Amino acid sequence: MTKNKPVLYGYFRSSATWRLSEEYKKVNPTQKVPSFITKEGRLLTQSQAIIEYLDEAYPNEPFLPKDPTERALVREICQIIAGDIHPLQNMRVLQRVAGGDAEKQVEFPREVVTEGFKGLEIRLGQLSGTYSFGDRLTMADFFAVPMVGNALRRGVDMTQFPILSRLNESLSELPAFKRAHPSSQPDCPQTN
Repeated sequence: MTKNKPVLYGYFRSSATWRLSEEYKKVNPTQKVPSFITKEGRLLTQSQAIIEYLDEAYPNEPFLPKDPTERALVREICQIIAGDIHPLQNMRVLQRVAGGDAEKQVEFPREVVTEGFKGLEIRLGQLSGTYSFGDRLTMADFFAVPMVGNALRRGVDMTQFPILSRLNESLSELPAFKRAHPSSQPDCPQTN
């Protein structure tokens, strides 16, 4: 870590994968990513906590609305994704649920995402505009795009989710989302 400069530890394709190296265990004892070291040298873990810290520490481009009800609604979208859909796709969960059954390891997460997206799609129909919440970029968009990426990787039929598909398509064209894409990460394996 460079003094007075934040550091983000991540994994190119996963928002909640654990690392097993002893070196990383010294950074984050839970061995999961992401981990963020603030410019003051403090460790933060969990995507939502890191994003909210950045929102408050660097308020020039806020990720959350000022209105308390709107802030809660943005957090609601995030929690639908982070709490209801995402955990059941993690490899440690899949290994526990499916064991060595390769078919189950494909089928189960696809079912989880599909079921979770059904409710999320309805909720986004009530809350979205240009973006996941209204017409300004929020933290909810940071959660939606990677989850759609996971859904596509899992073979989910996204035609049944037109709002999520539209959001993913438009958000993926923004420069910051292009830079954050898994294929743009330094630890992404090169493919030929």
